[in-house]
Amino acid sequence: MGALHKMEKTTRIVIGLIAFAVLVLAIVYGFGGVMTGNVSKKETIKIGFIGPLTGDAAGIGQNSRTAVELAVEEVNAAGGINGKNLEIIYEDGQCTPKTANNAANKLVNLDKVPAIIGGECSSETLSAAPVAEGKTVMVSPCSSAPGVTQAGDYIFRAYPSDTFQGKESAEVVYNKLKASKAAILYCLSDYCVGIKDVFKKRFAELGGKIVADEGNEQTSRDLKSQLTKIKEANPDVIYLVEYTEAEIIALKQIKELGIKAQIIGTDTTDDPKIWQEAGSAAEGMLYSIVDAPMTNEFKAAMRAKTGKDDITVCTPQAYDVVKILAKIIKEKGTSSEAIKNALYSLKEYDGISGKISFDSNGDLKNAKYVIKVIKNGKSELFSGA
Repeated sequence: MGALHKMEKTTRIVIGLIAFAVLVLAIVYGFGGVMTGNVSKKETIKIGFIGPLTGDAAGIGQNSRTAVELAVEEVNAAGGINGKNLEIIYEDGQCTPKTANNAANKLVNLDKVPAIIGGECSSETLSAAPVAEGKTVMVSPCSSAPGVTQAGDYIFRAYPSDTFQGKESAEVVYNKLKASKAAILYCLSDYCVGIKDVFKKRFAELGGKIVADEGNEQTSRDLKSQLTKIKEANPDVIYLVEYTEAEIIALKQIKELGIKAQIIGTDTTDDPKIWQEAGSAAEGMLYSIVDAPMTNEFKAAMRAKTGKDDITVCTPQAYDVVKILAKIIKEKGTSSEAIKNALYSLKEYDGISGKISFDSNGDLKNAKYVIKVIKNGKSELFSGA
């Protein structure tokens, strides 16, 4: 009887432990979301992000990611999307076609997200577009190469085509700076080549002459060969179309070679790393940038997250894309086709980057640019143009 009693007691203890374990698991997995104030993973809506989180344009990509995180926090703090939290799956496109293509394949075919914010670099978007087309909506906050216009029915961008920027820059150089001879130094990427071609065409139409046309690999870190040819051509202006790392090198080597031409860059010059590392070599250079009004609240929120006042090119657009997608998904659901149709129907969305509407190609309908100058190590509006 003693042995039997001990066995029964042991059995009761084991059963009790099992019951306790089941209760713990139920709390963790069944009620954890309620207890922590968060919704469970099954109740999140996931969308993707592709941008250069490392590599040539990492400063732009990281600043955009911060704006995306800010927008997501605001969406979720306001109740999420019909009670479900918004979650972003971040993929590093590295501003290269192959890496962005791999990222798109993961997001589209493995994660099966209904929408992707990105790519940011034009080469990222153009490489990812064939993967996403017909399956997943892509809305780029940054890609500006003219080729994106024909990238697909599911491909949108909240940033203007370089058909605007290249034309604007050529007109500033010829009409405002009174320059008749221009040299172009550009990287061999979709973005750089696209904007270079637009600038070159418009400058010639105005009566200007392109005296040097020098391309380089995006990864080039020595541009003296190209710059020596440019110096020999004696241009009034150098139109500089590079990503961050190569632009820093170009500016330093322009100064080393004693080239006196006025330098005018593009929207990529809006990365503060360029002015900080190029130092005096960047002093006085001009660049074009989309006029994004932004709000004081947004600027303060970004400052709180980064500890800096710097807001780079494409950052306000990245914030707006999150808010637009959240609004559409809340109203139309997570069907990629429904999201696509709603984007085409979007009229004058009042974003911090400006009014957003898309044309029949998914391009931003309107664009306004300003010219900035690097002065005393900072960027400010250029009063001469």
